[in-house]
Amino acid sequence: MPTRRSVLAVPGSNPRMIEKAKGLPADEIFLDLEDAVAPAAKAAARGNIVAALNSPGWGDQIRVVRVNDWTTPWTYADVIAVVEGAGAHLDAILLPKVVDAGQVRALDLLLTQLEKACELEVGSIGIEPQLENALGLRNIDEIATASPRVQTLVFGPADFMASINMRTLVVGEQPEGYDTGDAYHHILMTILLTARAHGLQAIDGPYLQIRDLDAFRRAAARTAALGFDGKWVLHPTQIEAANEIFSPRQADYDRAEEILDAYAYHTSADGGARGAVMLGEEMIDEASAKMAHVIAEKGRAAGMVRTTRFVPPSAAEN
Repeated sequence: MPTRRSVLAVPGSNPRMIEKAKGLPADEIFLDLEDAVAPAAKAAARGNIVAALNSPGWGDQIRVVRVNDWTTPWTYADVIAVVEGAGAHLDAILLPKVVDAGQVRALDLLLTQLEKACELEVGSIGIEPQLENALGLRNIDEIATASPRVQTLVFGPADFMASINMRTLVVGEQPEGYDTGDAYHHILMTILLTARAHGLQAIDGPYLQIRDLDAFRRAAARTAALGFDGKWVLHPTQIEAANEIFSPRQADYDRAEEILDAYAYHTSADGGARGAVMLGEEMIDEASAKMAHVIAEKGRAAGMVRTTRFVPPSAAEN
């Protein structure tokens, strides 16, 4: 899957912001029809989004639209308008407030009908379910496997905090009184483990204090350390920080590539066909190579260039 280190939210009701977003270095941009758009503006926002998706100026960003959730009167019209109007330029639909697999399957069926009617490749438009309440988290395995279109699992912190009566008004920060550990750890690890079990990406939700970049970096670093693939950003100033935090550090990337090269050499006939060897002061084996592969793949996806090379012992001696 393409990298999703930074996922920029853009209101579908604001054409100026959509146009500006095209030139920003976010890995994914989602044009919002849900929370960022007032009920009276939703119909017009659909037209804005269709026009924007069909217009030039987009880079390599993943292009996604967040529709309204299935409990509202707008969902079906959101999907139909966007896919009929600009389905060829759409990578995925972000479906909010998912509570069970049936909601994902309903979107899958609607997308299949629209793709056939619009002569698009069936299955070309992905689905990104957003987990925003306790029931959705309890049903997360069924949601993750409800359709082959599912690409990511996305954490929606604000609605989730409300759904479990968490005592705080600051989205992304620890609730007052929770002075040890991370109040979100169980939620985040459940999303992450489910994503990894089913070959999906795990995306953290937004940090709403957009002027506090240091706090954003701390929040992003926590989920990046767990293994999340990326995080929502609400302002252009957060994009560079997210791209940096969800990419490997240069030294780690170089070391990962070195481990992979060394392991490949030492397990070959020329290298002695050994399963465990010393690389500097560290013993490496198949498990080391698996860990290194994760870091190396993230670095390659981020376009990183290694600055060191592994030199086989025989070549070094010569």
